[in-house]
Amino acid sequence: MRRIFGTDGVRGVANVHPMTSELALKLGRAIAYRTRRGKHRRRVLIGKDTRLSGYMLETAMASGVCSMGADVLLVGPLPTPGIAHLTQTMRADAGVVISASHNPFQDNGIKIFDADGFKLDDAQEEELERLIFEGELERLGPTANEVGKAFRIDDAAGRYVVALKHIFPRELNLEGVRIVVDCAHGAAYKVAPEVFAELGARVIPLGVKPDGRNINRGCGSLCPDAMIQAVRRHHAHLGIALDGDADRVIMATEKGELLDGDHLMAICARFLLSRKRLAKKTVVATVMSNLGLERALAGMGVRLLRTAVGDRYVVERMRQGGFVLGGEQSGHLIFLDHATTGDGVVAALMILSVMRYEDRPLSELARVMTPVPQVILNQAVAEKKPIEEMPEVQRRVRKVERELGREGRVLVRYSGTENKVRIMLEGPRRERLQEFATAIARAFAGTPRTQGR
Repeated sequence: MRRIFGTDGVRGVANVHPMTSELALKLGRAIAYRTRRGKHRRRVLIGKDTRLSGYMLETAMASGVCSMGADVLLVGPLPTPGIAHLTQTMRADAGVVISASHNPFQDNGIKIFDADGFKLDDAQEEELERLIFEGELERLGPTANEVGKAFRIDDAAGRYVVALKHIFPRELNLEGVRIVVDCAHGAAYKVAPEVFAELGARVIPLGVKPDGRNINRGCGSLCPDAMIQAVRRHHAHLGIALDGDADRVIMATEKGELLDGDHLMAICARFLLSRKRLAKKTVVATVMSNLGLERALAGMGVRLLRTAVGDRYVVERMRQGGFVLGGEQSGHLIFLDHATTGDGVVAALMILSVMRYEDRPLSELARVMTPVPQVILNQAVAEKKPIEEMPEVQRRVRKVERELGREGRVLVRYSGTENKVRIMLEGPRRERLQEFATAIARAFAGTPRTQGR
């Protein structure tokens, strides 16, 4: 059993276990200890989003790293993919992001990157848990000149902006393009508008006034209504909505039509295939991706491989198979030719490059895929009992599967970050799907909350 790590690092309510200063200090020690390689002075890069609790956890994490003899590079608020990039390009031994992504401000989290800019795998996270809870680091701390130091990297955001601009094809620009960019009052509030503006776009910024408490509140990728309204009001060519740490993106067409990660993957897959740049004619996505994506890709002669939920599982499968495009319905899009993790700004730049190369509006590009009606029901649970050991749940799932046949899908899984079970159904009739989801939910305790797509 994993004790603190979930599907995407450590996450919880700030100042409540496990998201406490004490745990952050211990985790900092463990991270610094596992970086011991050779005789060079070890360095751990630490960034964060704009949450109030980031100050508390950043200080504790830095203290833990220094106490194990490694130096700390502090970069301040910066998107998660920016930390991954700088960890690699600055040759740090590890990178840490203090962020709870799309969660409300009272939550926080810790994500960890290895020296190569990729997230740690399950075995590496288990090693950190062992180091923390077995207590062996308590007696290994250095003294005197061997204690680490902390340095602030003032040009970190500028380095990341330059890297992002280099991704956009040099023969293209964004002159004459109007873009609404909603940064969710999060980590990209400076870098995202700057990137698009420096490429020539007219940027209408939203969510760029963080106060430590307003991250993700009524804005960003989870609440894209303000972005859609701004697109229509300003007659923009598209809208971009990022989450709090900018590793995911949701977009809107010039007509205000919302496009999730599945739609964006379909657009990019078709374009890359036409340029003979879609490695092995394969896209990697999770079990949550819509059947419409699978059907659209099949129509192109492209294979869809599915993984467990979590962008790091998508990345792992992509690296194993030598694939270049993958992502999640939620908006994590991974372009391994350009980034080691999901990057909302990179994904938006890729979509913009397709629009410019083909001289077509986003609404036309979006016709590549027709989504199948989907219902997601989130059910609170007191404990996460093994679903395969719950006969009534199994009976109801099998019944729904028989009803849907080949026209739909049923997926029941626990959240990796909350005490919830997520019930996802796809099929031809949304009303019927909601009835099916509620029937399955009744086998669990709690009150269901349904989302429709």
